[in-house]
Amino acid sequence: MAVPKRKTSKSKRDMRRAANSKYVAPGYVKCPQCHEPKLSHRVCPECGYYKNKEVISVNE
Repeated sequence: MAVPKRKTSKSKRDMRRAANSKYVAPGYVKCPQCHEPKLSHRVCPECGYYKNKEVISVNE
């Protein structure tokens, strides 16, 4: 039967448990062109603009 040789410290135990709490939902920002929510550092799917330049043309 496997038995731990040393007691696991509170710090090591908490570091192991904290690994699952690092995941967060992605943050949305408001597009400066159309004011729709979009993921940051990505082309807006509504208007096709990125950094105030039209990157893709979106059919409306």
